[in-house]
Amino acid sequence: MNKTWAAALASLLLAGCAVGPDFKPPAPPAVERYLPQSADRTVASPTVAGGAAQHFDKGGDIPAQWWQLFHSQPLDALITQALANNADLKAAQAALLAARENALAGRGAYYPSVGLGLSANRTQDPPGALAPVPSSNASLYNLLTAQVSVSYMPDVFGLNRRTVESLDAQAQAARYEMVATDIALSANVAVTAIQIASLREQIAATQQLAGINAHMLSIMRYQLAKGYVGRLDVAAQETQLAQVNASLPALRTQLAQQQHQLATLAGRFPSQAPAADFDLASLQLPQDLPLSLPSTLVAQRPDVLQAQANLHAASAQVGVAIANRLPNLTLSADAGSTALAIGQVFHSGTGFWGLGAAVAAPIFEGGTLKHQERAAKAAYTQAAEQYRSTVLGALQNVADTLVALQQDAQALKASAAADAAAKVTLDLSQRQWKDGYAGYLAVLAAEQAAWQARISLVQAQASRYADTVALFQALGGGWWHRADLAEGAGAKAASTTTASTKGDDEH
Repeated sequence: MNKTWAAALASLLLAGCAVGPDFKPPAPPAVERYLPQSADRTVASPTVAGGAAQHFDKGGDIPAQWWQLFHSQPLDALITQALANNADLKAAQAALLAARENALAGRGAYYPSVGLGLSANRTQDPPGALAPVPSSNASLYNLLTAQVSVSYMPDVFGLNRRTVESLDAQAQAARYEMVATDIALSANVAVTAIQIASLREQIAATQQLAGINAHMLSIMRYQLAKGYVGRLDVAAQETQLAQVNASLPALRTQLAQQQHQLATLAGRFPSQAPAADFDLASLQLPQDLPLSLPSTLVAQRPDVLQAQANLHAASAQVGVAIANRLPNLTLSADAGSTALAIGQVFHSGTGFWGLGAAVAAPIFEGGTLKHQERAAKAAYTQAAEQYRSTVLGALQNVADTLVALQQDAQALKASAAADAAAKVTLDLSQRQWKDGYAGYLAVLAAEQAAWQARISLVQAQASRYADTVALFQALGGGWWHRADLAEGAGAKAASTTTASTKGDDEH
């Protein structure tokens, strides 16, 4: 018995050791910029909505409600509705709760398992039994037993700690997945609302174009009848009118699809699409754009943090696989009472107890445990490469958005210049027609060009607004400033963090 307890004590003293790698967060990327050369600001076209120059604040922080920088109450209301009702976000929140509960459930392995047993048996021994149980030698009797059983598996090689560490990391991954869903939702609502406003203006301008082309066609048909123009000119105008009319159904389809998407994002049926009561002119383009450093980006992008948590979980699983190949010690104790009558169960002389210790070690498993360890190491390598791919994708996402913003500014400037020139042309054509120096068809042609320039301008404005939204999303969306994502989620996650996971970078 003394040797048994000595072995048990020695195993407890060794419990501070956990096999497998101790996780360390990967180092941030050793780069300082997203593009080989980047400008500090975009070009400006101050005469149109969304034409202001945008300045990049390198190292600047992102506000929690970044969408409020557009100064649109309808947009704020749409995003608030979506964050409260979106089904995907609610599913991600439920997944996070399940992952946290699984992590808490895994902590039960740290404590002894205690069980209570009660049994009652009525027994009849055969006649002439050599050793009847009751002292009265009765062959028919009741046997009542009450006992408490305690078992405990000391975490000699850290199997339990690595398992809980993996569960904690999985809970962190679920947390960052929920954060990513939240950020993507707000960005998608903003972009969808912007597209709806743009499509409405494009449809209105295209309808004006169709009216102008129809008017021109009627005039040219009259001129054809009088012999002033040829049939070729009329046919060309008929083709142009048909092309304009053909573009309207596609625009209306896109508008309906965007409205249905907005309804779905807000957790509603397509027939209950919320109203996006604003136009592009009512939006204010954010002029001071924060631009996180690459080293900061990996510490705040939820998809990168999720990949890091998955890497942490894979690291812990390597320790689990190694520990499964090592011996396990089990300590057990039983205490109780057995009597022939229920009133005698807890009387003196009826009690019993027992202590035990057992060591179990795998000897031959047909290579199962060896290959499971190899698989865990390969899964860790896979998670490491996926983390690297996620980091590279995040940097590419920001770089692409910065280039898009630069080109959007150039495109908007050119579209604004074309729009202004078309208005001047229309004004001059109207004056010449009134003075008798030009025909009415020239006025209609100038008006047609003005509406076409207007459509291009609307498309350029929408692209600049949408890509500004994309930049906020690419930089992480400022979720760390939101109490419901940072403090609330962080506090709950911290309550499930053990000493073995202190190396994990908490954001």
